[in-house]
Amino acid sequence: MAYFVTGATGFIGRHLVKELVDNRDGEIYVLCRESSLPRLAAMAQQWGNDARVIPVVGDLSSDHLGVDPDWIAAKAGTISHFFHLAAIYDMTASAEMNERLNVGGTRAALALAGELQAGCFHQVSSVAASGDHRGVFDESMFDEGQRLPSPYHRTKFESEKIVRDESPVPWRVYRPAIVVGHSETGAMDKIDGPYYFFPLFKRMRDLLPGWLPLVGVDLGDTNMVPVDYVAKAMDHLAHVPGHDGEAFHLVDPEPQSTVEVMNLFAAAAGAPQFAVPVDRSVTSRLPTALLPESLRPGALIGAALRTPVAHLALNQTLGRLGIPAEVLEHVSFPSVYATRHTEKALAGSGIAVPALESYAGTLWSYWEEFLDDSIKDDKAAVAALKGKTVVITGASSGIGLVTAVQVAKAGGEPILIARGKDKLEATKALIETQGGTAHAYPCDLSDLDAIDQLTKTLSEDFEHIDFVVNNAGRSIRRSLKLSEDRFHDFERTMQLNYFGAIRLVMGLLPTMRAQKSGHIVNISSIGVLTNPPRFSAYVASKAALDAWSNVVSSEVVGDGISFTSIHMPLVRTPMIAPTKLYDRFPTISPGQAARKVITALVDRPHEINTLTGNLGALAHTLAPKVAFRVLHLAYQVFPDSAAARGDAESSSRKESEQVMLARLLKGVHW
Repeated sequence: MAYFVTGATGFIGRHLVKELVDNRDGEIYVLCRESSLPRLAAMAQQWGNDARVIPVVGDLSSDHLGVDPDWIAAKAGTISHFFHLAAIYDMTASAEMNERLNVGGTRAALALAGELQAGCFHQVSSVAASGDHRGVFDESMFDEGQRLPSPYHRTKFESEKIVRDESPVPWRVYRPAIVVGHSETGAMDKIDGPYYFFPLFKRMRDLLPGWLPLVGVDLGDTNMVPVDYVAKAMDHLAHVPGHDGEAFHLVDPEPQSTVEVMNLFAAAAGAPQFAVPVDRSVTSRLPTALLPESLRPGALIGAALRTPVAHLALNQTLGRLGIPAEVLEHVSFPSVYATRHTEKALAGSGIAVPALESYAGTLWSYWEEFLDDSIKDDKAAVAALKGKTVVITGASSGIGLVTAVQVAKAGGEPILIARGKDKLEATKALIETQGGTAHAYPCDLSDLDAIDQLTKTLSEDFEHIDFVVNNAGRSIRRSLKLSEDRFHDFERTMQLNYFGAIRLVMGLLPTMRAQKSGHIVNISSIGVLTNPPRFSAYVASKAALDAWSNVVSSEVVGDGISFTSIHMPLVRTPMIAPTKLYDRFPTISPGQAARKVITALVDRPHEINTLTGNLGALAHTLAPKVAFRVLHLAYQVFPDSAAARGDAESSSRKESEQVMLARLLKGVHW
């Protein structure tokens, strides 16, 4: 059994190939343009570098997809499944491009499948083929006289019609709804569907308090599914016998309210949410419910959004936030997509659509950390970082990883430092796939000799070192009572957080002196200002780094070298994950933390603090006895972690007091 896949380097395609590699036997031939061979080679790592994945050079816009006739003749009769995924999945693409790639590409793929005598042609269509059909649209329906309101809708319909009417081999059709990122990792490679609205949520989070209710409009229902569900379902459905000549709906069986979906993502971002004073539960009881569908409020709003005047107004308002008018006009679906046939075919496979609320936060985090391109429009950041080298420790995860991605987007060259080589290479590959440049140097930063070798290598490999971000760190949350026989806790935190950090800086200072410039950013902790209990080992190591930097700053300022200490509040990173207590606490995201680092690199302030941190420092100065009493209360309310106690995690009877204190003193490590 062998497979042929077009669009294998695309978003859905790469996940489908992964499913075929993991679950099926036989060669997997993937169509690839000559210029995309390096990208395919890089992507092969995701497929386990399986030798069964074999590139076939061709082009979607050429006859028979531009595949060598000799190759076709040699493989005729050997391809059991031909998956055609290559297409334009973009509401904003031009009519000409939609026609050439969606319709023309399908004709060329069918011709190739016929020459190969493929066992079955699998066409990835879209629910867009239903156009503006109102009401239930099941898998058996296709040409129902629906209007096709955009080139995208039209070409999806026409492509599916070509397959139905002209396929020289048996066929199956798959109609996904809006496909979003992976439900477990959030991985996504383009801005589409709800992602167009994410910059708006980010702006709302940064400018408005989260509790502020905003007035929204009930635009009807939408439908979205994660890419991993689509890929798994396609793999399974393609191999279930007896379903040739049928279509499958890869959608959420339950229609998703547009407002509810937007609120899920707004909540994930920490932004205000939308309230709809007058929604369909009200309008359905009004006389408007007796009107024809086309004259009801939702339909009239949709029609108004499609007018040239509305497009102009939207492009001058929401368009400035990256939301195209074409996207807003098609944000909801008039059709309700039945899935009974698809669910029956999937029965027993364990494949089902996860609830959006279970992974909305994952999608948001991935976008904020890896897809947010707003820094490219930040003129100050681009001017400060373009062409500059930025050494970043702890660059394989959390704050360091996101900072590296943002530095690269601004045109800088992050020098990635961390202990794990594989994760570093993955970070480097991610940056390079986004068009950036990065350099990876594995190093154990608790090994002082290894740091000396690292700084020697960096000084030889780079003409200049412009920035250093001391981000790598170790945190230990354990009361002194439980640390009396664990002095190594203090030694380990000092070794990495203090000795490792200053050894790195001292090794690079000669290079910075010679170039008469350099800036060091130390990721310190809000705990240095607030002195929370149970963090004596961690806070002491960060305070030592602060003190060292403050002293050294006066010695090197004449050499053009400066320091910034960021007293970072609690950040949602892998470092805090073992402390389950923090799952209920307010935290900032790695994306928000990385933005603080970018500010430090661009503006070079001496310190970056939070309001809570400043108030904590002020309280210790003005009323130290009161401050220690409050902290002692927190010490009694917040227990030692299960790891510190050496037993299993148990529920706390003081949970309400913990959450109250955590919200009152937002960002403090408890």
